[in-house]
Amino acid sequence: MEIKKIIEDKELFMDLLLLADEQESMIHKYIGRGELFALYDTDLKTVCVVTQENENTCEIKNIATYEKEQGKGYGNLMMKYVIENYKDKCDTLLVGTGDDDKTLSFYRKFGFVYSHTVKDFFIDNYNHEMFGNGQQLRDMIYLKMNISRQ
Repeated sequence: MEIKKIIEDKELFMDLLLLADEQESMIHKYIGRGELFALYDTDLKTVCVVTQENENTCEIKNIATYEKEQGKGYGNLMMKYVIENYKDKCDTLLVGTGDDDKTLSFYRKFGFVYSHTVKDFFIDNYNHEMFGNGQQLRDMIYLKMNISRQ
C-alpha cells in the first residue's frame, strides 16, 4: 500500500473526486490550489484534496473511496496520513460536509468536533439537489480538529 502526492494531471482523478463532490465546477475551485493524495493498494482506492486556507488552517476539501472499496479501511488510512502530515503545516484542520450522520461520525472518530454551519451552502452553490443517505443536503457542517505543529 502506498500514498502518493499527485503533482500533475490531477484531472485524471476526477471520476473519484466526483464521488465526494458531485459538481466538477466546485472541484475546479480547489483542485488547482490543493494538494492531491492518492492511495494505491495494487490499484487506486482513495483520493484526498487538502488546501491551505491561511497560515494556521488547512481544509480537507475532498476525500473519496471507490464504492466497491468502501468499508475496507482505505479512508481511515488516508485520514491518518493527512492528520499526521499536516501537523507541521497548520494548527487547525477543517472539513466541511453535509448533514449526514454516517459522514459526520466518520470524521468524529478521528477527533473532529463541530465548528460552524454555512446555511444553504448546497442550495446556493450547486446546480442540482444534493442528497446524503436519502435526505436533501442544505447546510454545510464544518468540523475542526486542532493539530499541533512540530
